Amino acid sequence: MAQPLFKRVAVIGLGLIGSSFALNVRHHGLAGEVVGYDESADVRKRARTLEIVDRVARTPVDAVQDADLVMLCVPVGVMGEVAKAIAPALAAGAIITDVGSVKGRVVEEIAPHIPENVALVPGHPIAGTERSGPEAATSGLFEGRWCILTPAGGCSDGDVERVKALWEALGSGVEIMTPERHDLVLAITSHVPHLIAYNIVGTAADLETVTQSEVIKYSAGGFRDFTRIAASDPTMWRDIFLTNKDAVLEMLGRFSEDLSALQRAIRWDDGEGLFDLFTRTRAIRREIIDAGQDEDAPDFGRFHGMLGEALQQEILQAGKAAEGFDKLRVAFDDAVKRGIIELDEAAAESPEGTKPQAKSKTPKQRPRGKGK
Repeated sequence: MAQPLFKRVAVIGLGLIGSSFALNVRHHGLAGEVVGYDESADVRKRARTLEIVDRVARTPVDAVQDADLVMLCVPVGVMGEVAKAIAPALAAGAIITDVGSVKGRVVEEIAPHIPENVALVPGHPIAGTERSGPEAATSGLFEGRWCILTPAGGCSDGDVERVKALWEALGSGVEIMTPERHDLVLAITSHVPHLIAYNIVGTAADLETVTQSEVIKYSAGGFRDFTRIAASDPTMWRDIFLTNKDAVLEMLGRFSEDLSALQRAIRWDDGEGLFDLFTRTRAIRREIIDAGQDEDAPDFGRFHGMLGEALQQEILQAGKAAEGFDKLRVAFDDAVKRGIIELDEAAAESPEGTKPQAKSKTPKQRPRGKGK
């Protein structure tokens, strides 16, 4: 277990990211104490029951008392309001950071409320699922993922290094860039794709010539991926689009132009143009996989929820005891609501002297249980 990097960490907002952050900070021993607060009394109660944090505070002001790190995990639309509320209670020398998907507007709204003796180091861990709430807290959620820091004026290199060290201890790679650059990059890699997903699923729901039951029954993999994205938290994404509107509209304009070109290619039977485009996009997909940013398993093969890691380890241990298999992969497929266990037959010869077919996979599905 690592040495604590902070004496007390306050987490404001106990949704998926806030709860996962608190859970993993505790798991790795990165803080002497983790205090949590959420605006919802029901969420506070559930977080206490699940032991997401060491202590659940009654108010945000109570949560940040004597904290040397304050993590804001609330929708970007209320970041400024929350910062204003907790500002008088922030300890001298404390660092305030966040997990918001928009940085320019967040800095503008938080910075005016931060006392001179408090550092502001905004951040954005690029991780998560469409699930929400304390029950969705996931051990290892940030491992192998990127976290982007966008330091604001007034913070020292030492402040940035402390926040960087925290995310690295959680398994994340850390990049530093300006808020403006972050918002432009995330507009095309995250925000516009979500907007397209919301639109496509909405279009399918509004079609009069196709019933909703047919949409569900015949949904192929591509559409299921869109529905997974479109299931993301409505409040969070409403705020993202409204607070990053300039970058989103810029990227959306470029997308609209490219979509018009694609329409023309289809209309005029431009097979060569379509083939060239699909070849280029296929290469990008391969680069993403090669960079370790994805794999074929849904959501990188991670389980979701508090019981996921324990269940996975239990299954893996059982697999090691089985004969005739050399690899075992466990994943959860959100599209079909099933857990998937894949067993690879061992390449070595069996006791009878016959050699099983290499890499022959037999997917076995089990119903998704409560809390998985």
